[in-house]
Amino acid sequence: MVTRAKDGIHKPNPRYALASSTSAISPIPSSARAAPKDPHWHDAMEQEFDALQRNQTWRFVDRPPGANVVSGKWVFKHKLKPDGTLERYKARWVVRGFTQQAGIDFGETFTPVVKPTTIRTVLTIAASRRWATKHLDMSNAFLHGHLQERVLCQQPVGFIDKAQPNTVCLLDKSLYGLRQSPCA
Repeated sequence: MVTRAKDGIHKPNPRYALASSTSAISPIPSSARAAPKDPHWHDAMEQEFDALQRNQTWRFVDRPPGANVVSGKWVFKHKLKPDGTLERYKARWVVRGFTQQAGIDFGETFTPVVKPTTIRTVLTIAASRRWATKHLDMSNAFLHGHLQERVLCQQPVGFIDKAQPNTVCLLDKSLYGLRQSPCA
C-alpha cells in the first residue's frame, strides 16, 4: 500500500498550524465588545456588515409593542488555507433562531438536500464520460434567500445606526441562524 508519507506528500495538521506560524495571529475574541479593539477582527466585522448592507438584508422600523425581536451575536473564526496557514479572519453576524416562535416567526423549515452519494454518482458518470464539470461556491449563500415571514432582529452589536439607535431590523432576506434560512 502506498501512503501519502511514502509518496512524499505531507499535509500539516490545521490544529497545530497557528502554533507554528511565524507571524503574530490575533486570537479569537472572547466577546463582540473586545473584537473591535483588534484591527484584524474589526476589519472582518466591517466586511461582514458591508456585505449585509450591500445585499439589502434589512430595513429599519420602529419596534412594535409586544413583538418578538430575535437577538444576534458575532461569531469569529480563523479561515485556514489547505497548508494550515492563516487565509483570513472571518466574522459573521448570526441571529439566535432558537428564540423564534413556531407559527409566528416561521412556518416552513424543510428544505431538500442532495445526499453525498448522489453527488458522487453524478461525478462518477461525468468522469467516465469525460464531461466538463464546474464547481460553484456561493459567497454568503444564506443571505440571498427572501423571507416570507415578518422577522425582526436587533441591530448588530458595534454597528448600531447612530441616527436610529432605538429601531430594529425588519429582515427582508435570511440570515444565518434563522429557522427558515435553509428553506429560503
